[in-house]
Amino acid sequence: MPKQINKRLYLDYGILIPYLFLSIMGIIMVYSASSAKLAMQGRNPASDAIKQAAFFVIGLLAITFIYKMKTKVFQNKNFIMIAIGVISLMLILTKFTNMGQSGGGADGWLNIGGITLQPAEFLKIVIIWYLAYILSRRQNMINKNFKEAAMKPLILIGGLIFLVVIQPDNGGAVILAMIASIMIFASGINYFYTVLAMGTGIVGAFLAIQTIVLTGGLIFPDRFQYVYNRFRTFSNPFVDPLGAGHQMVNSYYAMSNGGWFGLGIGNSIQKKGFLPEAQTDFMFSIVIEELGLIVSFVILGVLLFLILRILIIGIKSKNTFNSMMCIGIGGMMLIQTFINIGGITGIIPLTGVTFPFLSQGGSSLITLSIAVGFALNISADEKKSHFDKQNEKLAIEYSREQTTRMLEYHK
Repeated sequence: MPKQINKRLYLDYGILIPYLFLSIMGIIMVYSASSAKLAMQGRNPASDAIKQAAFFVIGLLAITFIYKMKTKVFQNKNFIMIAIGVISLMLILTKFTNMGQSGGGADGWLNIGGITLQPAEFLKIVIIWYLAYILSRRQNMINKNFKEAAMKPLILIGGLIFLVVIQPDNGGAVILAMIASIMIFASGINYFYTVLAMGTGIVGAFLAIQTIVLTGGLIFPDRFQYVYNRFRTFSNPFVDPLGAGHQMVNSYYAMSNGGWFGLGIGNSIQKKGFLPEAQTDFMFSIVIEELGLIVSFVILGVLLFLILRILIIGIKSKNTFNSMMCIGIGGMMLIQTFINIGGITGIIPLTGVTFPFLSQGGSSLITLSIAVGFALNISADEKKSHFDKQNEKLAIEYSREQTTRMLEYHK
């Protein structure tokens, strides 16, 4: 049987079907959330949905391409360093040239021939890929001499995250730092370093937040004033419902309007100019308003199932690179989901992070598709390895039986 057909037999539908469901649901909801606003602007109501569908097709092509590759190709250092170089160049061009475009207070978008990309999104998968490669090759050193094993890679990652910080994109930088932390903690690092790093991170974050809050954001006001406003209003956005708390207040109204069963798809009230960026950061609020809590929990459950499926593959994998890739990918999706849901519900301050698969954003959808492609390939590799071992055992047992029969026959 041809090798290509063999690999199709190992396709993990526990990953593929949730991905297809969430992506198609995202196209539908992007149309629903953006059509009214586009119509009021005299534009094609379906234009944003068409773009999202186009990026979905690109994502499917990326998955197909990645799935057909051998997992050993992913562990080629030259390919990884080329990816890092390309992403670094994109981040630099975004910040320091007229190719960069501003949005949401950050120079985070790069215009290449009329196509707008967000390099910080692609950096997520590059960081996972690089750390999985470098830390899997240094497993023997990590527990004995973590500084020697991981210091240079961490400096490189820190430099990449710095390029995101200066855009400035604080939310994106936090997610990247959290992804890198998950990869480090999953690498087999000594518990002492884990506790030390977590303690330092918690204390550092607390001190930074307190400094911003106590100074009213006046320390570097151009940079931190809006951060202060978000901290001031996230616990009670109604103290400034027309200003800093405007988005949160209307997000609450959207979720309240939806109730258990929703107003019906296309019938959202808040998307009609009340809730800014309804199709991006607050997409899940619109999902709740239109489809209700019950369907929203189903969608969230499908996403969590996808994340857990990828994490379980990573935990069970005998190959360190495969394991760390899946843990990093699952961790990335989980972090993004938590930060988005936490933001729109007021558990944590808003950070401008989109909901995975559902929110409008071509760069985000392509990045997630690439991540799913990696996970599908690794899952197929693990299945094939498992079946090959089983077949090898059966072959050995069969050979022994044949040898025993031959000896008995000659006796």
